Amino acid sequence: MTPIRLHNTKTRRKELFTPLNADNVRVYVCGPTVYDRAHLGNARPVIVFDMLFRMLRHVYGATHVTYARNLTDVDDKINARAAETGRDIRAITDETIAWYHADMAALGNLKPTHEPRATDWIGAMKDMIARLIASGHAYAAEGHVLFSVASYAEYGALSGRSVEDMLAGARVEVAPYKRDPMDFVLWKPSSGNEPGWDSDWGFGRPGWHIECSAMSYELLTESFDIHGGGIDLQFPHHENEIAQSACAHPHGKFAQVWMHNEMLQVEGRKMSKSLGNFFTVRDLLDQGVPGEVIRFVMLSTHYSKPMDWTERKRAEAEATLRKWRGLIAGADVSEDVSEDVVAALADDLNTPLAITRLHAMATQLAASGGKNCHFEARVFLASARMMGLLTDELGDWMSKQDDAVSAEVSARIDALIAARRAARADKDFAEADRLRAILDGAGVVVIDRPDETSWSAGPGFDAGKLEP
Repeated sequence: MTPIRLHNTKTRRKELFTPLNADNVRVYVCGPTVYDRAHLGNARPVIVFDMLFRMLRHVYGATHVTYARNLTDVDDKINARAAETGRDIRAITDETIAWYHADMAALGNLKPTHEPRATDWIGAMKDMIARLIASGHAYAAEGHVLFSVASYAEYGALSGRSVEDMLAGARVEVAPYKRDPMDFVLWKPSSGNEPGWDSDWGFGRPGWHIECSAMSYELLTESFDIHGGGIDLQFPHHENEIAQSACAHPHGKFAQVWMHNEMLQVEGRKMSKSLGNFFTVRDLLDQGVPGEVIRFVMLSTHYSKPMDWTERKRAEAEATLRKWRGLIAGADVSEDVSEDVVAALADDLNTPLAITRLHAMATQLAASGGKNCHFEARVFLASARMMGLLTDELGDWMSKQDDAVSAEVSARIDALIAARRAARADKDFAEADRLRAILDGAGVVVIDRPDETSWSAGPGFDAGKLEP
């Protein structure tokens, strides 16, 4: 069996992964709060942990991995959206969940084994809160129930911060009913049009953190293998999950390995509406960016590093995938996946290295003309599909682009690129720049490499601007 090594955020080192039960490897990942479209940053953890799910299924068997990812459908942001629009809360969450499913499927992600909605597990949350009160780790006050941070000596171990540092760096709600400013809400009162449920502490609704502790316990038991999410959730959300779960079930181990993906940037800057570089997954899909291309770009950066979305990366990914799909046209998929690709993924989910090895396989396949190659087309295809690439479901974008770019237009672009290459060879850089400007103006994305120049039709492509 392929050895797997994963970086454990909690221990701050890469460790050999040994599941609690190899017949049922269990993974929990924090999912979305469903009040609006998923933006590109929201897609990164979905793709990262889908890749982990795929790798674990390959190593342990598809029926021996359980993957739970929650849907937060009770939250103040959802309440605010309902008040703002006048729409029913359930209508908003149902619609948003449908959007989320469609957008994540368009990126080639598998469905989790379980996808619990928080509102379906309120009873489990109330049971856990009652256990915490009974054991002295939580207290009721003015319709609220709060977790007593001072009651858990190991609070802060995941993030590596002291309580003083966390208090200084967090937006802590100061409230008269708190015994300590760091204490966090497990249950809070509801009024007016806010959703709520009857409880021993009054009519109310759960705090954010308790849902993941309760649902992971119900679905994966008190001890499971891996907990994942974005680095922005490490504190306070994951820190609070650990405290709740360890105190409610002191004989359990909760999550053995913690994995966190880094954040996303756009052209080297933080994505934000104020900078005008904020966009959703649906925005990109509607602009004609294929979901397979988005996935490829995301996997090209290691999950532990900040991911920079750039137009150049998009164009290069599209050109690569177009070339790869040409190589495997008509190929049958094999059950054999390249051991080199699997080894890369088993080394802390090293997707950039796995893609590098796919590139090497593609180069050998192209050099052989598809014949007598050590890496046969069908093994290359199986290896790519293990990563959610080159699947039939994600393959219709090429035909759509080919319909938009006729053979005549494609030949014109090839001629302009050939003329530019000749001008550069003759050191006529003014002419080369003029030809490049024509291509840029028409929305053609040109990728220069030492051995070749490739191109793709970018968003806003206009063939009418290709005239010299």
